[in-house]
Amino acid sequence: MRSLLLTTLLAAMLAACNNGGQSAGASAEGGGVKAIQFVTTQDGQPMEIDHKMFDTPAAKEFLATGKNPYIGNEEAIKEGKKKFNLFSCVACHGGHGEGAVGPGLIGENFRYAKNATNKGMFETIWHGTNGGMGAKGFGLMAPDDGLKPDDVLKIIAFIRSHAKITGNE
Repeated sequence: MRSLLLTTLLAAMLAACNNGGQSAGASAEGGGVKAIQFVTTQDGQPMEIDHKMFDTPAAKEFLATGKNPYIGNEEAIKEGKKKFNLFSCVACHGGHGEGAVGPGLIGENFRYAKNATNKGMFETIWHGTNGGMGAKGFGLMAPDDGLKPDDVLKIIAFIRSHAKITGNE
């Protein structure tokens, strides 16, 4: 019995390592780990994001689990703050995501309830809202501009550093 368990575990590990160079979040058809499914904040329709864009270990982990590994990481929070300012998020959402012209992002009453999770906040930042916020995801603002998944995760880590929730609950 123990031998069968070890053999099965070894086979699973080999399959994960030998996935043809695809990202950890590749779909089941590609032979990799099944990825979380993204939906738009506007209408809940499926949203496709090229899995190759999830090109860092943190982004790959997020794609596989929906959990943001940058939560609580001081270096990522600093980088997220820079991006939050660079993309003018501060103009609408305030210096710490507390809200200004636009809604607060630190909870507990989110304009979009899904933003209580990091997956939901990622979807909102990536594809925008009906309420006036444009898409920030790479290639959506302009063909060669926008935030990459890793950038969005760092921005979320910055926002969560001022919140009572982590979004990974």
